Amino acid sequence: MIVFVLVFGFGSCFGQDTDVKSLPKQVVTTFFEGFHKGDTLLMRSVMAENTVMQTTFTDKDGNIRLTDGNANQLLMAIANRPSDQVWEERLLAYHVQMDGTLAHVWTPYEFWLNGTFSHCGANAFTLVNTPSGWKIINLIDSRRKSDCQS
Repeated sequence: MIVFVLVFGFGSCFGQDTDVKSLPKQVVTTFFEGFHKGDTLLMRSVMAENTVMQTTFTDKDGNIRLTDGNANQLLMAIANRPSDQVWEERLLAYHVQMDGTLAHVWTPYEFWLNGTFSHCGANAFTLVNTPSGWKIINLIDSRRKSDCQS
């Protein structure tokens, strides 16, 4: 009986941890589903009202840059994307860390424009569990054209 409780009890604990971590991952998946479809309402559904957007990269002169944006700028770019452009962000992995109502989701990616490789990097999403569910409060991404996985 003790062995039964230990084996299945611990298995349940580990299973719950996996299920809990799948919630922030699902938020990021929903965000990119909207991104690829051009569905800004779907994207907005998983974003906090004042989501902060940032990008870091090295410019052509070798200077490290950090640019600030906001969710509305991203959503307007998606809404106004020309119909002949296909933006595909291929997520290579999901790494989820959590502490209570705070989560971080790290997703290395490759970005393809109309089927042609454009750049690679990583997205770092910060999420908070709100009364209406997990919401993205910050998204910072890195961008580079070399030293990519493929």
